[in-house]
Amino acid sequence: MSGRSEAIIARLHALHPVLIDLSLGRLEALLARLGHPERALPPVVHVAGTNGKGSTCATLRAIAEAAGRRVHVYSSPHLVRFHERIRLAGTLVPEDALAAALEEVEAVNAGAAITVFEVTTAVALLLFARTPADLLVLEVGLGGRFDATNVVARPAATAITSISMDHMEFLGDTLAKIAFEKAGIIKPGVPCATGAQHPQALAVLREVAAAQGAPLLARGEAWQVDGAGFRDARGAVALPAYGLPGPHQRDNAGIAIAALRAWNPPWLTDAAIAAGVAAARWPARLQRLRGHLAPPAPWELWLDGGHNEGAGLALAEALAGWRDAPLHLVVGMKKGKTAAGFLRPLLPLAASVTAVREPGQHLAMEVEDIVAASGGRARPGPDVASALARLRQEEAPGRILVCGSLYLAGEVLKADGTWPE
Repeated sequence: MSGRSEAIIARLHALHPVLIDLSLGRLEALLARLGHPERALPPVVHVAGTNGKGSTCATLRAIAEAAGRRVHVYSSPHLVRFHERIRLAGTLVPEDALAAALEEVEAVNAGAAITVFEVTTAVALLLFARTPADLLVLEVGLGGRFDATNVVARPAATAITSISMDHMEFLGDTLAKIAFEKAGIIKPGVPCATGAQHPQALAVLREVAAAQGAPLLARGEAWQVDGAGFRDARGAVALPAYGLPGPHQRDNAGIAIAALRAWNPPWLTDAAIAAGVAAARWPARLQRLRGHLAPPAPWELWLDGGHNEGAGLALAEALAGWRDAPLHLVVGMKKGKTAAGFLRPLLPLAASVTAVREPGQHLAMEVEDIVAASGGRARPGPDVASALARLRQEEAPGRILVCGSLYLAGEVLKADGTWPE
């Protein structure tokens, strides 16, 4: 981020004593003073969940763009630059437009207490309302019920991806409580697509959807997806190889397709669905790196930002197909995450495990805590560069997977020279 936007956001951090304070009142008051941009948006698909939100959003965008549509996207967190969070009609928000909107919203807010995410959501909604597009893909920041994005009263469709234990300090300490918060995006009469869910989570989604009179389109009931393609009551769509790797991406793609077919815009065709699924890309989701950090062949370097138990399970399912070469895990995590739960399904697949704490990584977990969470299996890095150098010297060539945190992923992408676009 350049100095102008960075300076404004730094000032905004001083307006509220805590970074996360789930509430809608402050933002609703600000949006009213801005003339209610949230009421002047293109059709919205609102996406919540614990894991898979970003991939589902990427697939929604790719399908619409394959149909020749212009798509806005709001997502978080960013990996390298704040501008990744706001995509205007297909392009990351330009610095001048971002800075001008930040200044406008800051002036209208006039120093009132508000979180940075609430301000940046207001900025995004203002820009989306002023820029013509055919679709807004709106990703929840945290939870759903009181997330700042939930000011949109009537989306075209909603989507809830896989729900698992994460952010318990904000959302509750049981799967049912977390699912209730995610279900807060379900709106009266608006179809909600959801994928494979734990029975406890699915029961909550059913209850909330029934109370709202919203059709719940659950995988295995309203729709199916497998290697052959997608099927629902309207028929079957043959799908090519997925652009996003890993078996779990079938679920995310299926959710995106189910949500779009429930909305049923006139531009949606089977050809656009197939092309979008093949074209979808999302950084730090089993992404192969080929830049400054990449070791020489036959070594491969991969990156994944998954960071909770559900992500660990999905990642392990994908890595089970990598048995043709040794797998070396390089793990860095954020403080407060359940490192043991994330690592448990991955450790049996790994030839080696290295714990890292990358300089500059936001709220990085200490190396010794990751080592402890691995049951003593991991050895200290202590950072990614050192870990990569030692692996090449001491281990049999194979695949290196850096994983455990989106914040770590951002630092790795910077070092590799691979900037999300």
